[in-house]
Amino acid sequence: MADAPNIPDEAEVRARWGNFAWTDENQKKANEILARYPKGREQSCSIPFLDLAQRQVGAETQTQGWLPVPVIEFVARQLGVAYMRIYEVATFYTMFNLAPVGRYHVQVCGTTPCMLRGSDDVLAACKNKGLIKGKTTPDGLFTLTEVECMGNCASAPMVQINDDNYEDLDYDRTVTILEALARGESPKTGTQEPGRHTVEPIGGPTTLTAMVGDNHDYRGEWGA
Repeated sequence: MADAPNIPDEAEVRARWGNFAWTDENQKKANEILARYPKGREQSCSIPFLDLAQRQVGAETQTQGWLPVPVIEFVARQLGVAYMRIYEVATFYTMFNLAPVGRYHVQVCGTTPCMLRGSDDVLAACKNKGLIKGKTTPDGLFTLTEVECMGNCASAPMVQINDDNYEDLDYDRTVTILEALARGESPKTGTQEPGRHTVEPIGGPTTLTAMVGDNHDYRGEWGA
């Protein structure tokens, strides 16, 4: 299901990112992160360092960010470990992008619960707005990826766009979100179901209903 990253030419990448270094602000953040780990255990902060580096690349390119090889090499040097130790982390977690993405990285869950609840309609909405799976739109705004389960099965189907989740989607709700982002707006995150706050049952609770709104103190009866 995962799409192979379309990595740019190596010479081009090294010319652009070969001198990557922390910004002053991110250097302070890196120092704070590193201080959380005991001496000799610096490799333990591989994930937060990679995340920080990807966000810096994103800030410089006005995208969601990615990890060029020279940037991964920089992180390895910062931690004093072999490049491969950091590369294997970057390639394992889908939170890290190994190729350039757009300003908004639209990750549609296509695993069974989301598929049964209509993820095909979500993908159709993306397609009809010009998004192509594994590609970035010509304006550099959206990159579409189909991913595995992201843990929102109770409010499926869902997508993750950059750092935010959008749940209880259908075709029209997906179109509304994409159009709002294209206009530079910040659409409501989380569930899109009216009246639903998180993942509580739609229409209200179906179990322990006698306890809802009841201020009775059960501690004595339960032996607490």
